[in-house]
Amino acid sequence: MATLSPTSFTKNFNSSVDFPITSFQTFAIFGPKLKTEQTHFRLSTSFNVRTGSCLELKAMKEPPGLTQKLDKNRLDGLTESENGCDLFQDLKHRFLRFKKHKFEENLGHFQNLAEGQAPKFMIIACADSRVCPSVILGFQPGEAFMVRNVANLVPPFESGPSETNAALEFAVNSLKVENILVIGHSRCGGIRALMSMQDEVDSSSFIRSWVIVGKNARLNTKSAASHLGFDQQCRHCEKESVDHSLLNLLTYPWIEQKVAKGELSVHGGYYDFVDCTFEKWTLDYKGSNLGKNSRLPVKNRFYWC
Repeated sequence: MATLSPTSFTKNFNSSVDFPITSFQTFAIFGPKLKTEQTHFRLSTSFNVRTGSCLELKAMKEPPGLTQKLDKNRLDGLTESENGCDLFQDLKHRFLRFKKHKFEENLGHFQNLAEGQAPKFMIIACADSRVCPSVILGFQPGEAFMVRNVANLVPPFESGPSETNAALEFAVNSLKVENILVIGHSRCGGIRALMSMQDEVDSSSFIRSWVIVGKNARLNTKSAASHLGFDQQCRHCEKESVDHSLLNLLTYPWIEQKVAKGELSVHGGYYDFVDCTFEKWTLDYKGSNLGKNSRLPVKNRFYWC
């Protein structure tokens, strides 16, 4: 007698389904006669909030009636578990609205973007969830190449590789952006960490090891605003760090070369989300004079309110 065992397998689906299927999977051969035994397959649903929904097809020898109570319990559990996915259901609806009202209504534009990008701006902004350049400044897909990090800092060229200068290299040398805009903001936790740390950096902290990039802005703030309270010092440093990031941009030879030729402009910005105002200024490039004075030479300073 030859016997083939029932098979079982698991497959992930995007939707939850629970229904019986009947198949002939197990059979025994007795001499010249073929005897078949019906095995009932049930597609059962299990759900895990972390991993998503999963449907499992399992071989079961019980008839469908014996599993109805179990099926109902599983469905009740699934309904309760799916309530934990409300956030992702909301994201799903947002995406579908985007697809309908943005993508499909501007299909030609998105088809062009599928072939390549040619943004005019490179944006360096903070990772803070309250500071989204696309929302604040209305950037549309294809208009700005962005990188966001803690405290919107630009490390100097000699600091070595980082995700920020990798993005800068690609934006300036490959995409040929015409403007780099560094955006600081009010109540920045990264700047507060910078202003709070002791002289000796705790090397075990990733945050402290990163925000030390802004140490010169911190020193200037301590010198110029020592008479102010800590909150006011932090606000001062939020803007001071943007200016120092603009100077750090010029330590990259391929950036300074394009700025000197007038092919690239470097700008600073400051978004105050408390009263919803925005300051913008442009670095006034003067070659070797940069960095020698205590104040950064700027032009075209605007205050939007």
